[in-house]
Amino acid sequence: QVQVVETGGGSVQPGGSLTLSCTASVATLAYYAVGWFHKAPGKERDGIACISASGDSTYYEDVVEGRFTISRDSAKNAVYLQMTNLKPEGTGVYYCVVDVLCRRGTVSLGTTASSYWGQGTQVTGAS
Repeated sequence: QVQVVETGGGSVQPGGSLTLSCTASVATLAYYAVGWFHKAPGKERDGIACISASGDSTYYEDVVEGRFTISRDSAKNAVYLQMTNLKPEGTGVYYCVVDVLCRRGTVSLGTTASSYWGQGTQVTGAS
């Protein structure tokens, strides 16, 4: 079983920034496309960004385009989500998912039965 761990959540003021980190108990995270999902209070989880295994392809949901940046560091076996200009609706739990479909055919960001989810990291106070 692959363990996925997100860190970096916390309290932030509107317009502020946070960088979330994702690591996993796999020898080489770079073998997998990785995505970030957001669950706002009272709403369903929503895929917001992903990066291909090679790192040369990314996807952003319209609501975060231009404000969030997903990246990966193979040397550190980690994936990051840099969030800037956070808005009140950005409050919620952010999940890292390993082994997603990222810009595959007609799928911008999707999960499969083999995807591994972290427990999530909370971002609060953006109001």
